[in-house]
Amino acid sequence: MLLVGLGNPGPHNATTRHNAGFMVIDALASGRVAAFRARFDGEFAECELEGEPVGLLKPATFMNESGRSVRAATSFFQLEPARVLVVHDELDLPFGELRLKQGGGDGGHRGLRSISAQLQDPGYLRLRFGIGRPPLDFGGSVADFVLQAFALEERSELASALDRASEAVRVVITDGPDRAMNRTNQRMVR
Repeated sequence: MLLVGLGNPGPHNATTRHNAGFMVIDALASGRVAAFRARFDGEFAECELEGEPVGLLKPATFMNESGRSVRAATSFFQLEPARVLVVHDELDLPFGELRLKQGGGDGGHRGLRSISAQLQDPGYLRLRFGIGRPPLDFGGSVADFVLQAFALEERSELASALDRASEAVRVVITDGPDRAMNRTNQRMVR
């Protein structure tokens, strides 16, 4: 299985909301991967999760060209889109909420649009990591919001949200997508 986190490369992007996908991949790699290496137009590592071999990919192509990196990896490993799980930020979910789904549209997310176009099949799994919408008093655009670091109050809950996202990925591997969706797609109680 190929696990892909979406984000933008570079240290100035590392802690932004748009890099939630990279953050989940890094959480999954923690303690399992010594280092990522440059491969498939991204950073790539192999490891075992729940006893299964997986590839971890963080495209270095910037969000809008993520599909190029994903296509290179899926072609090399001869993986069908159903064996790909993409983790990405989601404006339409409150911070820290998760939704797992198989296939579908891109919902305006340019990273997903690029992947669907390059794979010529939208049937891959998506783990949507909620980043919330900008507050009403936010002075910039939505793009400005997603390219900012998480707010202070969000940072205190970020580790817990990343743990839940990592657990959702592990459940996909152990129990399959359908059971993982049933377990992951429950609304958080606030």
